[in-house]
Amino acid sequence: MPYDKKPKITIKEFELALEGYEEIVNEITDRILSFHNKDQIVLVVECYPGVRNSEIKTKLIEPLQANLVICSDSFFIDTESMNEKIKSTLTDDRVFGIMSHYVYEDFLVKEKRDRLKEEIEHTNGLVVIYGTGASAIYDKYDLLMYADLSRWEIQCRFRNGMSNWNANNPDEDAKRKFKRGYFFEWRIADRKKQEVFEEIDYLMDTTIMGRPKMVSGNDYRRALEKVVHRPFRVVPYFDESVWGGKWMMETFQLDSNKLNYGWGFDGVPEENSLLLNFGEIEIEVPSINLVFVHPNELLGEKVKARFGKEFPIRFDILDTVGGGNLSLQVHPLVEYVQDKFGMHYTQDESYYILHAEENSSVYLGLKTGTDFKEFASDLKKAQEGNFKFPDEKYINHFPVKKHDHCSIPAGTIHCQGEDTVVLEISATPYIFTFKLWDWGRVDFDGLPRPIHLEHGLKNVVKERDTKWVNENLINRFNGIPNLSEQDHIIEKTGLHDLEFVETHRHWFKKETVVENHESVNMLNLVEGEQITVESVDDSFEPFVVNYAETFIVPASIKQYRLVNKGDKETPVAIIQAFVKNPDSKFQKP
Repeated sequence: MPYDKKPKITIKEFELALEGYEEIVNEITDRILSFHNKDQIVLVVECYPGVRNSEIKTKLIEPLQANLVICSDSFFIDTESMNEKIKSTLTDDRVFGIMSHYVYEDFLVKEKRDRLKEEIEHTNGLVVIYGTGASAIYDKYDLLMYADLSRWEIQCRFRNGMSNWNANNPDEDAKRKFKRGYFFEWRIADRKKQEVFEEIDYLMDTTIMGRPKMVSGNDYRRALEKVVHRPFRVVPYFDESVWGGKWMMETFQLDSNKLNYGWGFDGVPEENSLLLNFGEIEIEVPSINLVFVHPNELLGEKVKARFGKEFPIRFDILDTVGGGNLSLQVHPLVEYVQDKFGMHYTQDESYYILHAEENSSVYLGLKTGTDFKEFASDLKKAQEGNFKFPDEKYINHFPVKKHDHCSIPAGTIHCQGEDTVVLEISATPYIFTFKLWDWGRVDFDGLPRPIHLEHGLKNVVKERDTKWVNENLINRFNGIPNLSEQDHIIEKTGLHDLEFVETHRHWFKKETVVENHESVNMLNLVEGEQITVESVDDSFEPFVVNYAETFIVPASIKQYRLVNKGDKETPVAIIQAFVKNPDSKFQKP
């Protein structure tokens, strides 16, 4: 069966689902009229950064014919003052910042806010306050609409010239816009989103320009409650890269007019979305919303206690078939990412080889006997130009085949070679990638791709040489196991003991029952055509998964059954990732 690029979650029971501004305006108008004998109605439209406020104003608010309309933008400090205040958060770096702890109230102009309160108190009829941070300006509202959109759509809007919130930077480098969103805007907006979640009267999806969809707040909250008690997929998205390949384009039937697809983001709850079907209306919401409101049920109590309201595991696909090598890179050690960037954990990861050609490979660790000072000197010379870094002199280069699994704990130099498809299984903080060498390439914008030698060289663990890598990091696939005497074989693969994620590969022909290990599970069908995920107690309907699709099983589901829907004599394989439970030990069935 083909890869599903728009996995939907059907919500069968709901009260209200609308599409288009005309229907939404009619609903809001009727709701306002239902407030009988009330001299004043205050409607707040809280907009996530990236929502087109001009569209909201002309298409939604003006038709309501309010007595007083207030845009939130004018109540925050000016752009120059804001830039100065968050300067240390954004830093001068093109890519990296420091995780922000701000809230909207930190940027309000108190005098303007006080005057507004007085004006509202003396206004009868309908008062509308809209925009980013609107609910921070005035919190005594009668109705709250929350306008949301997908993170991928925000990134696309940045690339197409949209400014950051209160920044006026339409022509700025898209990487810097993303950095401002990631380290500042999304953090501040997510805090407010969680604060007002239970108060939302209407949830409006503004992902598609000019085509908003809306459900009631109660329906939205009930929908998320249903999702967290069943398996689900997030909505994947795919992006070009200077090293990108063609395997995903062909295998997943993606747009062939694109140059390539290097990235397949399928399993990144911080950036992917949920597609909720309320009858004929599709509502797309950031999947991180589910983490915010149901962390215990989704993650598991032990995982939530360790990571808070963060989804700690991510899956993505990296495709270099017909493309080139990724950059030679290293991820920060945990003490470094805590000290420099304010993150409490780092990106440990692994490369699961999903597809391999004859010359597929990975670069992993320093060669034994490497002179580190000489190595660092050659990297600096290469960065200055007119010098090709001699990677073959310093870096191990290993051939790989399908189902090999290479661990990459933080501090290990690594790189995916050409003609290889990797299912990257890692901890979530992916943005902290220190590139050491990028094969002399420029990005699509014509600029050299960012190199971070100063950070990177401080994080390379020199002791991870050829011998250590061979003994500790490379899990070679020895062929499909014999299932003639057992119905189910589990293999522990990849991810070194230093890493908090554990992976098990499950082989079976017909069906098997899987334990969740008291953790949220993220899985991918790495061998086989199609399976279903079924409840052992009939608490959810069978869930269909096709080859190479990533799916999530919430921790609320303690056990689940996997059923092969293809040839029952041909083994299928699932890779299962979860947060290690120190109380349990791996045991083969």
